[in-house]
Amino acid sequence: MLNAADEERPVLWTPSEQRIASSQLTRFQDWLASERGVGCADYDTLWRWSVENIEAFWKAIWDFFDVRADGDPTIVLDGRTMPGARWFPGVALNYAEHILTGRDPGQVAIVCAAESRPPVDITWAELHDRVARARAGLVAAGVGRGDRVAAYLPNTIEAVVALLATTSLGAIWSVVAPETGAASALDRFRQIGPRVLITVDGYRYGGREVDRLDPVRELVRGLPTLDRVVVVDHLRPGRPLTGLGSALTWDAFCRERGPLSFERVPFDHPLWILYSSGTTGVPKPIVHGHGGIVLEHLKKLHLHVDARPHDRILWFTSTGWMMWNFLIGALLTDAAIVLYDGSPRHPDTAAMWDVVEATRTTCFGTSAGFLAASRADGVRPRAHGRLARLRAVGSTGSPLTPELFDWVYEELGPDLWLFSSSGGTDVCTSFVGGVPTLPVVRGELQRRSLGAPVAAWSEDGRPVVGEMGELVLTSPMPSMPVKFWGDSDGTRYHDAYFGHYAVDPPVWRHGDWLEIGPHGGVIVHGRSDATINRGGIRMGTSELYRSVLTLDAVVDALAVDLPHRDGTSRLELFVVLARGRELDEELRRAIAARLRADCSPRHVPDTVHQIEAVPRTRTGKPLEVPVKRLLMGAEPDRVVDRTALSDPRALEPFLRLAEQRAGGNDR
Repeated sequence: MLNAADEERPVLWTPSEQRIASSQLTRFQDWLASERGVGCADYDTLWRWSVENIEAFWKAIWDFFDVRADGDPTIVLDGRTMPGARWFPGVALNYAEHILTGRDPGQVAIVCAAESRPPVDITWAELHDRVARARAGLVAAGVGRGDRVAAYLPNTIEAVVALLATTSLGAIWSVVAPETGAASALDRFRQIGPRVLITVDGYRYGGREVDRLDPVRELVRGLPTLDRVVVVDHLRPGRPLTGLGSALTWDAFCRERGPLSFERVPFDHPLWILYSSGTTGVPKPIVHGHGGIVLEHLKKLHLHVDARPHDRILWFTSTGWMMWNFLIGALLTDAAIVLYDGSPRHPDTAAMWDVVEATRTTCFGTSAGFLAASRADGVRPRAHGRLARLRAVGSTGSPLTPELFDWVYEELGPDLWLFSSSGGTDVCTSFVGGVPTLPVVRGELQRRSLGAPVAAWSEDGRPVVGEMGELVLTSPMPSMPVKFWGDSDGTRYHDAYFGHYAVDPPVWRHGDWLEIGPHGGVIVHGRSDATINRGGIRMGTSELYRSVLTLDAVVDALAVDLPHRDGTSRLELFVVLARGRELDEELRRAIAARLRADCSPRHVPDTVHQIEAVPRTRTGKPLEVPVKRLLMGAEPDRVVDRTALSDPRALEPFLRLAEQRAGGNDR
């Protein structure tokens, strides 16, 4: 069984002395020593101090980044009990103010790229003007503090402008990507009662035009709280907006420019509402506060992503994933951000790397799935001397296999920082991930993040090192949810994170298997509710994937362990194969041999199936639990919302297999 304690893990990259000395993290460490008398010889010492002295650490973040606020920040944390910990109870601040104030008007703030047009630069002066105009439109619509503004927008400048205009007023932002079906969007927006809807008329993706006015009409009919509908009519400008009441176009909505001021609100005042994936039930509306996101993103984007002046940060994401909010958080730094609206694989997998080159990106964030596709399709990103400015690649969404670490360094060169991260929508950040001053070890996330009290716990509540355990947070973090919207007594929130371990004080259980190595590196083994337990040997599904994906013929995989009434189980493996490969007996034997050697004889699958694609959420997570429930006989519509998937067609083979088994025709 593979684990951090007994597997040789070579170092793939070591930062230069110059890179370490010039990093934002080193600057913070030097400041801590001189201003606070906290001397930390290395990162691990600094991390330990940050989680053992959480009030002192977060006050240091506040002071180091000179947070703008009214009131007294002396009281950092009013009680540590979770849920219910209150951060900086005596202050008022505004998220948008921290992004838009004190900027060089002529510097580029945002680069807008799309598959249908060349990149366009937006300066800070232009962004300031656009936000002021959108803010005036919201004021004219009667929007004020605490009102909800819903958006059905892709990853374009209008989405960023609308977010900043909304939050400048103390109103609450919530966005759903426009590829989401109307029913799924209504499942989200109905819960929050928005006053304004800002939407596109359609978008372009994969070389196709996708008209969305019919779904928008369904949204408008299903949201009786709306006072105003605003349409960004990029797809077909000027066409009649019938069936949308007195809708305005975006240009008309933003015609008048008003003053750009900022409503300072309490630290925990709702900033935005994000949603859980909704694949297995009504999505949870997760509320984050202004202050928690400001502090966490200042820390994470500066100290862990190492965003610097003249950097350009591109993270491929839709607006429906928390990585979009995280990307906008990079505007809290002196870096510019790159928005990309379109398919990362149109007309081919090299297209996204072309965007990285065209936008002069220095830090490219993506997913393990995209890197695997690039490897499988033989993409050579640095061919012809390209990507000269690229200095870092980030990956999140699902675990990055050791073989993909190898591919990145083989294809992108030895002087590149690869950081894999893991976190969640729940906190709008990552708990574990990049540290720019430490080496990159093959197959590992570098370290736990500063201020993130992450531990791996056994089922009986003991901390474990060098073996797989439940990912828990033992103390509060500022960006934990303020609440779930509509959860008046806090029951849903408590049950989601704090009901697993009967301990006092409670701990946050995240639902991932985590392994912390003896030297501090981290491996994420996948969702703990998708654990495979065969003959008393327990492991996360990512261990099977890491093993089987070392075979050149296999480019993606999904595994489920189906229990039988007699206590035994049936392990089924579904594999996506490289172009031109078929699942013949030779490959079946190779898969069995590899799993037997890497994992255990008990983890050789009872059945292997070939599929075209692994069904995933829009954030890239494989649908292990829904597929398991589906194959155990659950009703499809009670198990999974197909409109919440990145490719609903990927679910079809599992639906057919479940139907065959229900009819007794399993083969």
